[in-house]
Amino acid sequence: MRIARFQIGNTVSFGIIEGDTVTAIEAAPWQSMQATGESYSLAEVKLLAPVQPPDVFAIGLNYKSHADEFEAEYPPAPIIFLKATSTVIGPGDEIVLPKMAPNEVDYEAELVIVIGKTCRNVSRDDALGYALGYTVGNDVSARDCQLREDTQWARGKSFDTFCPLGPWIETDIDPENVSVKSVLNGEVMQDSNTNMLIFPCAELISYISRIATLRPGTVIMTGTPSGVGFKRQPPVFLRPGDTIEMTVGGIGTLSNPVVAE
Repeated sequence: MRIARFQIGNTVSFGIIEGDTVTAIEAAPWQSMQATGESYSLAEVKLLAPVQPPDVFAIGLNYKSHADEFEAEYPPAPIIFLKATSTVIGPGDEIVLPKMAPNEVDYEAELVIVIGKTCRNVSRDDALGYALGYTVGNDVSARDCQLREDTQWARGKSFDTFCPLGPWIETDIDPENVSVKSVLNGEVMQDSNTNMLIFPCAELISYISRIATLRPGTVIMTGTPSGVGFKRQPPVFLRPGDTIEMTVGGIGTLSNPVVAE
């Protein structure tokens, strides 16, 4: 099942996508899946970020290839950081290169977990039952802030627009075996599979739930594979006029243009 959040006119709704049609539902999908009876062509609605998350958790160095390109040891436990919720934007929205740090903004393609039920201290065996589904994300990062200027990652990860999500939530995939790809201006930059995750989705949900209560709509960005821009020779950073596309197998493609602030 594909669940979207969309706008038509001044009205924002959740809905179920079937083919080229989205049918509105009464409330957020963790509250009610009852259809309202109103249906629209996808061409006449604007797709929004599929949730407005109460929290955005993210995981660092969670692909073996990404740790390898950092020349880092594989972490013994998930490396968790947070992004401000004001970073969240939807498909087609502009990634804005901030005036404060415009020169080393990088892309990161990620599978994103969307929590569907409140959970705390859940086991790994039960963890996936708390996921509503999965979406595509881009953990946009200002590398100068993240890695040189600051001693922690919050600023470099939390400029407005630095968390594109979309185009919708897919409920029926195997999160431990889907492709993850980024394409910058038509050129493939990252191409991997979640079977290369050091800590798979079930383990991430369980681990984070032992730290904090995960509320419906919370998202967990599961990490990015190798191929990020700042590790290329020469480095490749986002520039005004670029288009960055993230694709996760079984879900779809999230595309965003890049502009200067």
